[in-house]
Amino acid sequence: MSRYYRDMAHTSGKVHVVRVSKTGYMDKQGRRKDYTSAYLRRTYRDGGKVKNETVANLSALPDHVIDLIDAGLKGQQLVPAGLAVTITRSLPHGHVAAVHAMARELGMPALLGPAGRARDLALALIISRVVQPGSKLSTLTWWSDVTLGADLGVADASTDDIYAAMDWLEDRQDAIEAELARRHLAPEPNPARMALFDLSSSWLEGTRCPLAARGYSRDGRKGTLQIEYGLLTDPAGRPVAVRVFPGNTGDPAAFTAIVDVIRDKFGLQKMVMVGDRGMITSARIGALNQLEDGTQRPDPYGWITALRAPAIKKLMTDDGPLQLSLFDQQDLAEITSPDYPGERLIACRNPVLAADRARKREDLLAATDKLLAPVIARVQAGKLTGAGEIGVEAGKVISRYKTGKHFKVTITDDSLTVERRQAQIEEEAALDGFYVLRTPIPASQLDSPAVVTAYKNLKYVERDFRHIKSDDLDLRPVFHRLEERVRAHVLICMLACYLTWHLRRAWAPLTFTDQDPPEQDSPVAPALFRALLDHLGTLTRNQVRFAGAPATVPMLTEPTSTQRQAFDLIGVPIPLTLK
Repeated sequence: MSRYYRDMAHTSGKVHVVRVSKTGYMDKQGRRKDYTSAYLRRTYRDGGKVKNETVANLSALPDHVIDLIDAGLKGQQLVPAGLAVTITRSLPHGHVAAVHAMARELGMPALLGPAGRARDLALALIISRVVQPGSKLSTLTWWSDVTLGADLGVADASTDDIYAAMDWLEDRQDAIEAELARRHLAPEPNPARMALFDLSSSWLEGTRCPLAARGYSRDGRKGTLQIEYGLLTDPAGRPVAVRVFPGNTGDPAAFTAIVDVIRDKFGLQKMVMVGDRGMITSARIGALNQLEDGTQRPDPYGWITALRAPAIKKLMTDDGPLQLSLFDQQDLAEITSPDYPGERLIACRNPVLAADRARKREDLLAATDKLLAPVIARVQAGKLTGAGEIGVEAGKVISRYKTGKHFKVTITDDSLTVERRQAQIEEEAALDGFYVLRTPIPASQLDSPAVVTAYKNLKYVERDFRHIKSDDLDLRPVFHRLEERVRAHVLICMLACYLTWHLRRAWAPLTFTDQDPPEQDSPVAPALFRALLDHLGTLTRNQVRFAGAPATVPMLTEPTSTQRQAFDLIGVPIPLTLK
């Protein structure tokens, strides 16, 4: 073959990348070294034989450049890195996915009612209250900014749709709560047949709601219109039912209402109701198990409550059953009194609480003395005269710390004398740290420590109120005007609290709420429930378009170890979509 044709053959041969590894090479110092070389070679035929020709030595190039040359020679389409993948949309996903997963684990969609748009909207409102509490209008806008709106099909909802869903949910309240009562208050899941109940309040914006009234504000907002709402829970504080009352409703009236609900709507018999001293009064106890004709019910309810300070003081009189000597060797004693026939009285003394109350009382008295000193000085200097004027100024000071009962104040037109009622202070101090529980439950059914524990479990209801009001769910203030919308709003918050109760329990290892939290992999891992939800929100779902492909593909960002553990604790894998 002529040289011309040999050159043509070389030129027309295929070019490819060859990597050659050399191992075991010994340098001059006797050190073993391994080498890898890369060459650009052309393959061609010469006289029927396949031969190779090295076109270039690529060994000096970076490995990734050699890989690109190799891929291009093999026919792959290469594009600039910035054009290979395009993320067309990115939405926060992890937080709503976790809460929705817990809702599904608890059977909440079926609990709310039959499938349909109203149920999807109601479920979205409950999940939103856990993840991003806010007004209904802000919630509506937020749905389009997270995967919740698209996955539940509510991103295009209107305010009218939301209000219709709230009305639908409020109509379902009795059925929802009856199912929760079957799950958590029935004899099988709740052998003690015990329920906790307490009352709280939240103020309203506006004046036209029929439930709005002025009453005792547990939010410290005196003079504002408010509603009252009572929360019923199981012994562990798991929310079961909620009832909304006018803002001037007292604790005893609310207690009677919830007992009627438990008996008549839930069909639960022989329950033990636990309430604070202002709720289960003697009058309510008398009517608790009485039928309309005056006879006693065949299935009486038990109860556990506490005595007020005057009743405790009466038990501590010289010949009373409650003597300090009972607590020389113990902090708990069971006594009886003819004033409480058929009842057990469990007296308790908390020395830590006693010391704290004594310190607080002395601090308030000292603060009052300090504020009174300038007023007394003004009177003595003749700068403040007249019994009326002096009384007004002294009253302002004494009422500031609510210590008036501990001071004897003598006022004339030109004098002001203030002295402590030391005997009365010492008499009150004798009650420091004491509380007395009363119950008709026999000791064979519930011993004294169990009675104390049951009453102290009211702290769980208080915790739920904190979560509902501000910590997690931000119930207050209430902006709705219609009575049914207010009830629906409170019901949504209660169901969100039910979800939160289970999430907090599942995520205890991550939020440091269990007794023995495990060691954390990272010192900056989220340590609070709200912080954990925020961290889960950084797990996004992205719509990805690859070069040359017309359609987009949904993909999740790589989860952090904390995000993976959060879903593991719920017992579900991280879902790509909510449905």
